[in-house]
Amino acid sequence: MTVYRTDIAGTRYQFDTLGALLAKASPARSGDQLAGVAAESDIERMAARFVLADLPLSVFTEELVIPYEDDEVTRLIVDTFDETAFKPISSLTVGEFREWLLSNETSPEKIRAVAPAITPEMAAAVCKLMRNQDLIAVAKKCPVVKTFRTTVGLPGHLSVRLQPNHPTDDPEGIAASMLDGLLLASGDAMIGINPASDNVTRAGELLDLIERARLSLNIPTQSCVLTHITNTIELVEKKAPVDLAFQSIAGTEAANKGFGIDLSILKEGREATLSLNRNPTSDSVMYFETGQGAELSADAHHGIDQQTLEARCYAVARAFDPFLVNTVVGFIGPEYLYDGKQIIRAGLEDHFCGKLMGVPMGVDVCYTNHAEADQDDMDVLITLLGTAGVNFVMGVPGADDIMLNYQSTSFHDALYVREVLGLRPAPEFDEWLANVGLMGLDGRVPDVIGSGAARALIGRYADGA
Repeated sequence: MTVYRTDIAGTRYQFDTLGALLAKASPARSGDQLAGVAAESDIERMAARFVLADLPLSVFTEELVIPYEDDEVTRLIVDTFDETAFKPISSLTVGEFREWLLSNETSPEKIRAVAPAITPEMAAAVCKLMRNQDLIAVAKKCPVVKTFRTTVGLPGHLSVRLQPNHPTDDPEGIAASMLDGLLLASGDAMIGINPASDNVTRAGELLDLIERARLSLNIPTQSCVLTHITNTIELVEKKAPVDLAFQSIAGTEAANKGFGIDLSILKEGREATLSLNRNPTSDSVMYFETGQGAELSADAHHGIDQQTLEARCYAVARAFDPFLVNTVVGFIGPEYLYDGKQIIRAGLEDHFCGKLMGVPMGVDVCYTNHAEADQDDMDVLITLLGTAGVNFVMGVPGADDIMLNYQSTSFHDALYVREVLGLRPAPEFDEWLANVGLMGLDGRVPDVIGSGAARALIGRYADGA
């Protein structure tokens, strides 16, 4: 195993493994400090970045941060590596790869061609050398477009997951939140409910609730109840209207076991959902959620930094052709991302790495109530992500999820980003909004209080429900 060394101002810095080098090169964050893998000083961090910049990308095909025999995620990464796609960048160092990505000569098509060969560790490595503006500029060059009943990820568009959660799964409360979001142009990514319980029967009832609303109003969207994938398999067997199969995923086999899954279960869930033939346009039927720190919280991080492990999640996701992937960036808490600055950086990192690897990334721009962050920080992050071409963000009534007890982004936040950046909803949803009178040609929603279109939609919604 290679030992990495450099001398700075008469001091020698040594990094005993590739994993240690990646960890020491990471921007400062509380999770890596908690794990004991972070750089001990800014000088050590820069020393690690100097070494990393000169490291050939080919090293990542030879040295593994977690042994092949110990981890099925590592085996997935190695076994699916595309040597042909790697050839255009195989001679580059990590620093040269950064320059290649930022070059005006490197088109979205060129990045898309090499994406199957970009391992998560390569993505994480180049990410650690980038400023925030670099992450934004390159991510914008990496659109990942997916289709279901709507087309999500097109340049110039921003979609929203309508998240109408309720602390007791009350159908009337959920219905009211759904209607609120629809009237404010949210829901084109999907309507997705986090159930308060893990009861399969209740999950089926919530799917039926969304399905009735979708059909009665002829809404071009997708539905998902975020229950465990084994529950979704059971729902499919009962012929429930499952559009998207959900699962939280992690970047190591041991952490995934903590979620009660492995790669074979994900495959079974995808095949079950495909059997319903509800996606009229593609085989993208999976919805995954991730978040930096999940592996550490499960004591399954193998001494690897949380940003590198997060990138490994995208290798898992990529293998199952997802419709949506969502990094719930500040949800785990300040133990992993301490404040607004760390949350903003992590959100840009996750979006960049996922898009670079060819994954359709959305971001839940969020924080917990005990983090050193506030809604101003989230305003900054959602604006940066909109500029970077994020596929979707969350739409939560008032930005305050009353079931999960965390702060996210509201329907109005999505409207703000669309307006200031000139973005539109997914084309199919955009057309629906115009047809029912909820959005003008200028992309603005009308004053829904007293709006004839709103009253008509509410009436149809009530009849369908």
